[in-house]
Formats: sequence, structure tokens, C-alpha cells
Amino acid sequence: MSLLKKYFRKARFTKHFSAKKNLLEDGRFDMRWEDRYPCLNDATSTTGFDAHYLFHTAWAARVLAKTKPELHVDISSCLRFVSLVSAFVPVRFYDYRPAKLNLSGLESNKADLMNLPFPDHSVQSLSCMHVVEHIGLERYGDPLDAQGDLKAIAELKRVVATGGSLLFVVPLGEKAIIQYNAHRIYTYQQILSYFLDMQLVDFSYINDAGKYIPQANQANTVGQIYGCGCFHFQR
Repeated sequence: MSLLKKYFRKARFTKHFSAKKNLLEDGRFDMRWEDRYPCLNDATSTTGFDAHYLFHTAWAARVLAKTKPELHVDISSCLRFVSLVSAFVPVRFYDYRPAKLNLSGLESNKADLMNLPFPDHSVQSLSCMHVVEHIGLERYGDPLDAQGDLKAIAELKRVVATGGSLLFVVPLGEKAIIQYNAHRIYTYQQILSYFLDMQLVDFSYINDAGKYIPQANQANTVGQIYGCGCFHFQR
């Protein structure tokens, strides 16, 4: 939105406040200028949302609804994802900065993705979504490490049980680039090469336009800059 449009919206809000006050005050509420809370950008024809975070968590939740694990372990993914999924699947959530989540079916603990506190091949159902692309870029106070993402992937693969599943989500486009210090953007073949010892069960994709593409393929990433790749791997 242009600065000029923002200015006119604020000016219109200020100009019409008194008129709106007269129409809305019916004896049940006070409406004072000092209590104002201008929301000037919400009158849209459709409801906007962050396509990456809405669709990739919806994808993962549907996988868990289908696989029905006895316990699911998540490493640092979206808090809304673990809080909702824990309503129907017991979840243990781990993060370097543990979250204080007081919900039934959900445990929240501290863990370092570079040194996960699980024995080899011990986790039957695991997710790590929109996390690995940040490792080693200093965004969250972590040290600079060009191989940080590969070390994290090695840890994830180490702990997945035989026959177990890993839900893995990263930014995905046609070209592999680093947008320092936010994240890395991977390519489809790049991710497959990191998981050669695991089977790809499903790949879904959210493209640059925010369109969710279930059962996608590499062709869907052509011409894309910052899409979202959702990989379901099985050992």
C-alpha cells in the first residue's frame, strides 16, 4: 500500500471519528478518542493469510491424521501446529528456546537440533518444518556455520526409526540461494540428494503465488523463487 493511500485512510478515520461515535454509542459502551484502535487495512474482498504457514501446517496435520502415530515428536516447528495437533495426537515439542505451553497432550522441552537427545533410530514420527533453513545464519543468535543445515539434517535422519516418518519443510525454488541472514532457499533435487537414504512418500508445494499444490513434482518449482516444499520421508 502506498504512503499516500495510508495517509488518506488515517485522515478519513480522524475526520469521521465523531460521526461514528454518535452512531455507535447507544448507552452500552463509551467510545473515546484516547481508546481508539485504528484498523485501516482489513476491509478487503477476501481474507488474507500467510500461505507458507497456513498450508504447510495443514498439510502436516493431514498426514498425522492419516498415519495416527502413538506419539509425534516435533523439532522447533510452528507453535500453532503443535498446539492444534496435540488435540488428537500426543506431541512432544522441542526447541532451543522452549515455549511455555500448558496444553493437554503436549509436552514442551528444550533441545538443540545439532545434538538431539534421542538414541539412533528411536523416533517413529518426527517433524521439523521451516527450521533447518535458518541454522548457521546467525538469525537466532546461533553461530555462523555454512554447513549448519546439513548437520541438522544429519541429526534428523539419525533419530528417525526404521519404518518411521519425517515431515520436513523448507523454502524451495528453482535456484538455491541464501537470503542472509533470514534463510536458505533450496531446490527440489538438492533436498532429495540430502535424503537419498530415505523414501519420498509425498511432496506437496506452495508456490510463489500462494497456491497449494498437493502431490506436486519438480516441475511445479520451475520459475519459482520462494515457494514452500513439504516433504514426507520414510526410513
